[in-house]
Amino acid sequence: MGKALYEYGLENDKCVEIMSMHDTQNQADRNIYFPKRIFSGYAANKVGFVLHAVKNGRKADVVIISHINLLVTGWLIKKENPNAKIILLAHGIEIWGELSYAKRKMLEVCDEIICVSNFTAAVVAKKQGLKNPKISVLNNCLDPFLNNQHSAIADNNLRKHYAFTPDDVVLLTLTRLSAKDRYKGYEFVLEAMMNLTATHKNIKYLLAGGSSDDEKVFIKKLIQKHSLQNNVILAGYIPDEDLPTLFSMADVYVMPSTKEGFGIVFIEAMYYRLPVIAGNKDGSTDALLDGKLGLLIEPNSSVEIEKAVNKIIENKKAYEPNRQLLMENFGYDVYKKKLQQILYN
Repeated sequence: MGKALYEYGLENDKCVEIMSMHDTQNQADRNIYFPKRIFSGYAANKVGFVLHAVKNGRKADVVIISHINLLVTGWLIKKENPNAKIILLAHGIEIWGELSYAKRKMLEVCDEIICVSNFTAAVVAKKQGLKNPKISVLNNCLDPFLNNQHSAIADNNLRKHYAFTPDDVVLLTLTRLSAKDRYKGYEFVLEAMMNLTATHKNIKYLLAGGSSDDEKVFIKKLIQKHSLQNNVILAGYIPDEDLPTLFSMADVYVMPSTKEGFGIVFIEAMYYRLPVIAGNKDGSTDALLDGKLGLLIEPNSSVEIEKAVNKIIENKKAYEPNRQLLMENFGYDVYKKKLQQILYN
């Protein structure tokens, strides 16, 4: 979004400023999306952030609040500058539940709420009982700098690293592993693996992502319970630069989530032509275009996960995502155009 706003500013002679409460100013040195001269990082100095945001908001035409927890800033700016257009970004679970009275009142000053999926938009409209704000949908997009350069050698090296043979079928889930993130559905994938290993001796499940110590113990107990010691690999944290090879090495991406606001990881996996299995109860449906780009299933059903995996194993080519359709809906240029329409129409 920062890149899209910066480029729009250049094209239309508008000034853009980006402020972050928690990032440091030095982090702008590694930023490739916009020049550091338009960025201010406050290193968790909440008071300084709010004071400067309100001061600068007095002369702003449009103010975008990136999270509901920052809404007080938008509320204060609206008091100082009633003509400013206040826009809140709504991602998912942070705005799906009951809000405090204060947040509900502050929500009313928003002129528009941009939701990352149709699912989130529907929940926000129903749950928050909004009166005036216009709700728009702007799906997340693929990173314009996403690396598409990977080699068969790198793929093979990674397979060797995890002791996969050329004949192994590799299922992949990439997510944080913690008790509060179990809605991602890896528990049910592990359950499905019991039957999958009975019919596919060469199937492996690579569960990647940083984990809490407690969750690692929980997952290892499940692996033991289902006798999957030879079929499940806990890969741990994966650096961003290794993701292209990770996606390209795998055969199926599976994450039957139930609380996904959108699911950027789905479109990234599909960018690397990986067949995807996702849940049909949350924002994942947007990322998979209601099933046009991948398989949507009942997320808490190990039986449905098993059936979906078998479908892909039997004919992987038939379930490879349509690259043209993916880019037409989630490419950066499409995102930038939609954002401009929302902001200035």
